[in-house]
Amino acid sequence: MQITDNIAALSAISHQGRLVLFRLLVKAGDDGLPAGELSRLANVNITTSSAQLSVLANAKLVTRDRVGRSIIYRANYKTISDLLSFLMADCCLGREEVLRPLQGITSCCAENTPKKETLK
Repeated sequence: MQITDNIAALSAISHQGRLVLFRLLVKAGDDGLPAGELSRLANVNITTSSAQLSVLANAKLVTRDRVGRSIIYRANYKTISDLLSFLMADCCLGREEVLRPLQGITSCCAENTPKKETLK
């Protein structure tokens, strides 16, 4: 990712409403969520959520696909991973006091990730 892409991604999630939508999509996993369902879950009107989702899509943090009459939004895990790698590469320099708490987060995430067959 170019530095301008990272700036766009950070800017996109620096808004409370967009951050709520982004987190909902990350939690939704690979199946994503329809635009209407995202609006309902975020407790905002469809026009507002559509504008916020467009910002996230332009920053490449989410993708959108038309399925029939619905637009399905999904988190773009490649961009998210690239952004996190960018932040970690320069900020920590291997400093244990910064990295230690992250080990707990990554192990917690791995333990709480549902297995594919349980998502049916």
